[in-house]
Amino acid sequence: MSDLHPPKREIFDVPAMTNTDNKGFVRPVDRYEEASFGLYMSRTADHPRFSHLESWLLPALGLRANIFHFVEGHRTGQRLYLDIGRFQGPDTDGRWHAEDWYLDLVDVPGRPLELIDVDELFEAHAAGLLSTDECQEAVYIARRALVGAAEQNHDIQKWLDVASGGHVSWLDG
Repeated sequence: MSDLHPPKREIFDVPAMTNTDNKGFVRPVDRYEEASFGLYMSRTADHPRFSHLESWLLPALGLRANIFHFVEGHRTGQRLYLDIGRFQGPDTDGRWHAEDWYLDLVDVPGRPLELIDVDELFEAHAAGLLSTDECQEAVYIARRALVGAAEQNHDIQKWLDVASGGHVSWLDG
């Protein structure tokens, strides 16, 4: 059994150049880039396992695509980590909002995407933290990404570009 918690919510405050995590920690952001299909964020991280975080909020896809720049010895081979949930913005104050719906997809190039944290989704639903409709939407989003990546020869990056209608770009290209 996992550590049950409410859906994680974050605020991406573009005008203030900050990112507020689900615990209320406000971190400075190095770069925001708004596109017709989403919001890009790049910031340093004060975490023992990774030094930098890049994220794309992709509202139409129900995804947050992340690259964690891991320090030596942590998660070698992982490229993208995709959170499934509700992502929206900008609001009237220029902020974007994220609500994580527990399911995640892990991308290791050359392998099919891996769906993880299914147990957390079921536990959240049983505890009344997510509605049946939200859980069904989370499963639909995961299925669409898994099938989409498979149709692109297990290249989630290629599928993200096609499905978003833009170029989901990163610091390394």
